[in-house]
Amino acid sequence: MKFSVEDWPKVQVSALATLFMLAVGAATLYAANRFRDAAEQARTAALAQRGDVDGKLRRVREEESEIKQKSLLFNRLLERGMIGEEPRLEWIELLKDIRDRHRLIDLRYELSPQRPLDSGEVGDFAFYLSPMSLQLKLLHEEDLTRFLADLRQQAKALIRINRCHVERLPAGSDERAGGRANLLAECDIDWLTAREAGRKHPPDDSKPARR
Repeated sequence: MKFSVEDWPKVQVSALATLFMLAVGAATLYAANRFRDAAEQARTAALAQRGDVDGKLRRVREEESEIKQKSLLFNRLLERGMIGEEPRLEWIELLKDIRDRHRLIDLRYELSPQRPLDSGEVGDFAFYLSPMSLQLKLLHEEDLTRFLADLRQQAKALIRINRCHVERLPAGSDERAGGRANLLAECDIDWLTAREAGRKHPPDDSKPARR
């Protein structure tokens, strides 16, 4: 079948209609792609915003938990009297009180100057220790365990026992009104206290306390 110029008016309307439909189809496809891209961008932005909000909420919860933990730690340290400057005189009085309460035959000590704990700062606190050497003459080993238990329970500090050596004394080596000492105990302990990490600690030039 041949198509001539005379046939053009017959198919003109159909051809224009076909071109119009193609144009409409192309425009619809373009609009659909643009809409899809915009929807994908909106979805990505919404997910990012949701992730940001979730992250902020998570950080808030973590900060609340950290504040609660620090508050509990501070209250425990405060109850034990561990916050602030070391109460050296109170420690010495406590040693004498425990000695008299348990009627220990002899108690000697040497309290060295305070120094920072090796681990340094922990959270909002800086920890310090005061080394002490103890020498006790005892009737029984239970005297030592009771002494250390009372010290740990009543001291305004955390007591860390590094070493304790107990040896038997020769018979008749020490006679006193309170009884004869059977054992000699030598212990090295640390008195641990804490202060706020940002607070500067003045240099400790005090001499060791001895008794």
